[in-house]
Amino acid sequence: MKEYYEFLGLPDTATDEEITARYEELREKYREDRWLDGEAGNEAAKLLTKLETVYKELMDARKEKPKDETQGQSTFEEISELLKQDKVTEAQNRLDEVNERTAEWHYLQAVVFYKKNWMNESKKQLEIAMEMDPDNQKYRASYGKMNAKAEYERQQQQQQQQQQQNPYTSGAPMGDDPQMGGVNPCSNCLSCCYTYLCIDCLFSFCCGCR
Repeated sequence: MKEYYEFLGLPDTATDEEITARYEELREKYREDRWLDGEAGNEAAKLLTKLETVYKELMDARKEKPKDETQGQSTFEEISELLKQDKVTEAQNRLDEVNERTAEWHYLQAVVFYKKNWMNESKKQLEIAMEMDPDNQKYRASYGKMNAKAEYERQQQQQQQQQQQNPYTSGAPMGDDPQMGGVNPCSNCLSCCYTYLCIDCLFSFCCGCR
């Protein structure tokens, strides 16, 4: 479309009204000039034909663009609502129908992957969203919560492995005496904090799609 704007002598930021006014101005000029003698008349006739084509195609393209943008925003809102209702498959289908892959698109795709428990894929989509829109606090907050959840799960797995390797240090079988491998209040407190952080991560990340 760039050459169309250049043909009209207008920037691509021109409004529909400006394009129409320029079209009418050039059309009047070329209609008069086509009656000139020789090559000047022939050139004006060619330019008039080209003008009609340029104007029609340019305006058709501009009519589609606002529709796509509005549709894209309403589609993202619809997808967010589907995710809040845990309709993951429907949300994915709607995402697949969107042609323009914006930062918000990648964010919502990350939420879909998150709900499927595909953490690596979700993280990659979030990273793309942050790269495309680095100032978006929603994306950065979700990314931070996801990393916190991953760290919590890593520590839980590590703790389970240690207990399996040395079962005599696990708390439950030995009662409440810490020296005998009983319950450690600080450890429970830490685990509780991580658990609530994890729950907060799940709620905010999956339901905070706005």
